[in-house]
Amino acid sequence: MTPELGFPGLEPSLSIDRRKLLARRIQLFVAVTISYNVLEAIIALTEGVRVSSTALIGFGFDSVIEVSSAATVAWQFAGKDPQSREKTALRIIAFSFFGLALYVTVDAVRSLLGFGEAQPSIVGIVLAAVSLGIMPVLSWAQRRAGRELGSRSAVVDSKQTLLCTYLSAVLLVGLVLHSLFGVSWADPIAALVIAVIAVKEGVGAWRGDPCCPTPLAAADHDGPHCNCCDD
Repeated sequence: MTPELGFPGLEPSLSIDRRKLLARRIQLFVAVTISYNVLEAIIALTEGVRVSSTALIGFGFDSVIEVSSAATVAWQFAGKDPQSREKTALRIIAFSFFGLALYVTVDAVRSLLGFGEAQPSIVGIVLAAVSLGIMPVLSWAQRRAGRELGSRSAVVDSKQTLLCTYLSAVLLVGLVLHSLFGVSWADPIAALVIAVIAVKEGVGAWRGDPCCPTPLAAADHDGPHCNCCDD
């Protein structure tokens, strides 16, 4: 019998039809993520340039990185043997995390040093609020399907989407504080925290971190239980 996708050594506990269904679901979630993030990137970058907001521009570039991560998973599952592409997919996703962390860090430091005076942006506030509602749902749905199928890359990509949720919250708080109270340092400080999280997730993806190594269908096997992907 062949091993579980992405988790060598485990005997499959899913039927072929169920595995195909989960693979199609992951492809659907990835397609929705890509479509939304392309739109999000266009709006954020355009509005960011208009109001000279480094936070919005950084958020837009995050959307571009999120598209690259989701496209990697789409490429993996488009092949006849997704398992053979798992390691390459994880490497590409890891670089996406590192790229995001680098950009956010540079952008935050520039903001703290006072480069550029951003103007209030209602469009940015609305965009951040909408993303804060959509991204957690997409992340949860893809993570659940990825865990049941036993695909590390799908789970790791869902964490990239979840990170986008954190950035949406940071952006929203930063833009609101700036618009209402003129607080300009809240956003870059919080962004630095997000950068640390991105590095951590990137390292995990690079190592092929076996977080929740057992698919949901095999959760009754003996061994330590992992809650890191339960959210």
